[in-house]
Amino acid sequence: MSRPVRTIGVVAPGQPEILDDVEPEPGPGQAWVRTEWSGVSAGTEVAIVRGTDPHHQLHWDPDTRSFDGDGPTAGYPVRGLGYMEVGRVTESRTPDLAEGQRVAMAYGHRTGFCADPSAKPVIPVPDDLDPLLGVYLAQMGPICVNGLLHAAALLAGPGAGVDAGVRDRHVLVTGAGVIGLLSALLAVQHGAADVVVAEPSAERRAVAEALGLATLGDSADPAEPTHPAWRAVKERWRHGAGDAGADVVLQCRGHDAALATGLKALRPQGTVVDLGFYQAGAEAVRLGEEFHHNGLSVVCAQISRVPRGMAGAWPRAALAEVTLDLLRERGDDVRRHLVTDVLPFDEGPRLLADLAGRRLAAPPLQAVLGFG
Repeated sequence: MSRPVRTIGVVAPGQPEILDDVEPEPGPGQAWVRTEWSGVSAGTEVAIVRGTDPHHQLHWDPDTRSFDGDGPTAGYPVRGLGYMEVGRVTESRTPDLAEGQRVAMAYGHRTGFCADPSAKPVIPVPDDLDPLLGVYLAQMGPICVNGLLHAAALLAGPGAGVDAGVRDRHVLVTGAGVIGLLSALLAVQHGAADVVVAEPSAERRAVAEALGLATLGDSADPAEPTHPAWRAVKERWRHGAGDAGADVVLQCRGHDAALATGLKALRPQGTVVDLGFYQAGAEAVRLGEEFHHNGLSVVCAQISRVPRGMAGAWPRAALAEVTLDLLRERGDDVRRHLVTDVLPFDEGPRLLADLAGRRLAAPPLQAVLGFG
């Protein structure tokens, strides 16, 4: 038994559309969630729309967990995009989910979903939170919290709390997109000695400054000369002779130039925690330079796994709780400055096509689709 839903998918490169699909009827232990809000991830989703993500360029071997050219790539149509949903439980066959309850999940831009708490995290959206901000609870916020957690594990060991990676430390955030801004706000909330955001876009730097964050320009474009962000960081944070720069860099852009900035900005034996999604090579990264001479570390922090040895203490619900604490403290600012576009679900394909085709003079920082 199934019931019809509508979903935003991609029928061919550059062609997002609303597709008819089905979801199973809720069985024992499950519930039906009617979608109210769904956030758009401009980086990940646009890569799939364009076909530039690694899965559409190379064959992925799930056994060896490696890409190669020896098999088929991911194909089209892609029947679902997105991972930032808020919905209301309208039917329930589990005591874990009450009818009428609002929840956050990561199931894509779908009009409805058969929720099974045993198979996919279901995060309650409390009544004291703006429900639209619930789009950050299930995945986007936990991505950022996981970045801090990776820094904590590296600097203080696997038993450390999320504070340990940034408390009393000097933190550079590269990139003022949603992940960068939320990560910077988390670093401030969790006791960083100083936080600076490096970002090429003047418009995005203005958003960061409106949130109370210090910023630096970071552009390799010779037409836009700026004092190099890494040098400004070294001058701002001098710890002693031969010891200047950031303790931790939270790298939040999918560009090799941002990773290069992060490495150059670190103090000796510092760490880059990388939350970026790269879709090309890394010619700007010179591993024989600061990485080699200063004994630096780079760790990839992705939401599919928390640091080794910490999974039991940090399920997705725990990452969501840290996110909720931030949204309770700074939710009004996040709503005012990060959520730049709210539009109907039916306009989602047009937005994604325009983003993929770079046709928008002022791309949204965070777009959210409403389901009426």
